[in-house]
Amino acid sequence: MSNPVQPLWQPTAEAIAATQMDQFRRQVNELHQQSLPDYHALHQWSVDNREAFWNQLWDFGEVIASERGDRVLGKDTMPGAEWFPDARLNFAENLLRFRDDKAALVERLENGRRRELSYGELFAEVEKLAAALANAGVGKGDRVAGFMPNIIDTAVAMLATTSLGAIWTSCSPDFGINGVLDRFGQVGPKVLFACEGYFYNGKTIDSLPRLEQIVDQIESIQQLVVVPVARSPEQTEADISGLDRAVSLRAFVENAPARPLTFEQTEFNHPLYIMYSSGTTGVPKCIVHGVGGTLLQHIKEHRLHTDISRNDTLFYFTTCGWMMWNWLISGLACGATLVLYDGSPFYPAAECLWDMADEESISVFGTSAKYIAALEKAGYKPRESHKLERLRAVLSTGSPLAHEGFRYVYRDIKSDLCLSSISGGTDIISCFALGNPTLPVYPGELQCRGLGMAVQVWSDDGKPVLEEKGELVCATSFPCMPIGFWNDPDGSKYHGAYFDSWPGVWAHGDYAEITEHGGVIIYGRSDAVLNPGGVRIGTAEIYRQVEKVEEVLDSICIGQEWRDDVRVVLFVVLREGLTLDDDLIQKIRTTIRANTTPRHVPAKVIQVADIPRTISGKIVELAVRNVVHGKPVKNQEALANPEALKLYEDLEALAGE
Repeated sequence: MSNPVQPLWQPTAEAIAATQMDQFRRQVNELHQQSLPDYHALHQWSVDNREAFWNQLWDFGEVIASERGDRVLGKDTMPGAEWFPDARLNFAENLLRFRDDKAALVERLENGRRRELSYGELFAEVEKLAAALANAGVGKGDRVAGFMPNIIDTAVAMLATTSLGAIWTSCSPDFGINGVLDRFGQVGPKVLFACEGYFYNGKTIDSLPRLEQIVDQIESIQQLVVVPVARSPEQTEADISGLDRAVSLRAFVENAPARPLTFEQTEFNHPLYIMYSSGTTGVPKCIVHGVGGTLLQHIKEHRLHTDISRNDTLFYFTTCGWMMWNWLISGLACGATLVLYDGSPFYPAAECLWDMADEESISVFGTSAKYIAALEKAGYKPRESHKLERLRAVLSTGSPLAHEGFRYVYRDIKSDLCLSSISGGTDIISCFALGNPTLPVYPGELQCRGLGMAVQVWSDDGKPVLEEKGELVCATSFPCMPIGFWNDPDGSKYHGAYFDSWPGVWAHGDYAEITEHGGVIIYGRSDAVLNPGGVRIGTAEIYRQVEKVEEVLDSICIGQEWRDDVRVVLFVVLREGLTLDDDLIQKIRTTIRANTTPRHVPAKVIQVADIPRTISGKIVELAVRNVVHGKPVKNQEALANPEALKLYEDLEALAGE
């Protein structure tokens, strides 16, 4: 079947040949006597020859290790695969391979403050903080936590922690007290790095009252290291003088004896990070990621799939509570300059991040689909107001980017760039499907499946399908699978999360389709799929149409159990001053019907003032569905705006026809 959809962007032959991805393809052909003509052939080879692929990626990525070993794959099972079982390496050593004067980290705060560290200075800062942590008794396997904004000090703390073979875990300072306790309380950190305050949306938020409660309730914390952000160092020291187990960052470092920076060599699967599921259906799962798998996967995604080199300036709008922060910091292994921004992406105005893109010469700009949609709804056109001379790639994740979002980027941001919608998650601290500088960009599609990942879409009976919707799975093991979950000694929680549907196969929980040109479309989370009349509908299919209705700013869609079936209910947030009337309801329904099927058309359209989201910005369809059905939402601390759930309780409009 010929696809009438034309690509929005296509790289030239010269541009393709200059990419690291194509360089890698040519290297495979040479070393393995192949004649792979393009990416799709390379991907198939990488899946069919996983050991050869990951072994070559190790060389290409110049992984630093004291031992590599001869074996690439020991036991090959899911879960429990043993990748590079004889290797010994250190994560921080690989991120600190450069020690020169090139800018490593640029910190930008909402209030205009800017700070910069070169690679040489970063190494020196990590050395001092690692000495302080070692002096505080932190060693291999200990947990160190960060309750921190996205600033240089957070990156330094992570690198110092992992240089010692200790485990880093973090969440952002906008988490409520219970959200922090639900996370850090499970993993028992020995040291907690925390800011005394931070800036967001024009406000200064004080964190000290929460720090007092955290230290009071998590007994494992032996030292609270307070990092000044909203106060001066002197004021911070004065304000924490009565705080139990607290020390300022300055005093913590200055009071430790000097110690040269050494890198504790650990096994490939030694714990590196503890990440947390969103926790909207219960206490968050503590997902443990290993040193080697995280490093190899991020090198692959940065160097091959994003073509990042020392010439690049990489930015991702993220907080330290989202896996994209961990992904961003790994860009140090490529020698790029990383821009860390902390604050609202719309303060003081919509152009703030684009001003920064020009000022810092950002070449790769990462954000969320929600941000792109919000920019478009605001009618903002960076192309008209900014130069964006070095911008060559925009990355989008967090939720599916609608076709209109793709077109908006090329029309109103920049026509000549690679727009990569990427998808994977906290579960694998990386992507299953993502960008590719050697492939065209089609609206609504993720460009390709990741190298070395046997990503397929399966029907309900467990058969791989193409150009049909189904469950996104990974059919064979891969290095960045979690080691397991914290406090899950028999592995039952881990097994239940991904391997219950099909034994030995990773079922990711996304409802997806592989397109005829090898791209991937994500239709939403499988557990949020609507099922009216027994027909499965991904919520993204409906959101895509609703985004075309200019009166609607935001929406959330659920299935309501009704008369032994399910009916589609759409909640909408309208532009200020507008009220939902019959004409607008009809316009919404007509727009949905014109481009989908009658089953997609909502039985009910209801105006609400707000839509509940996780702290990383994802809408929570399951939580809303529970409220509508009178069921409890267990862990409201995971939400940025839990009060919004009340808007969905006992709605008269849902009680009748």
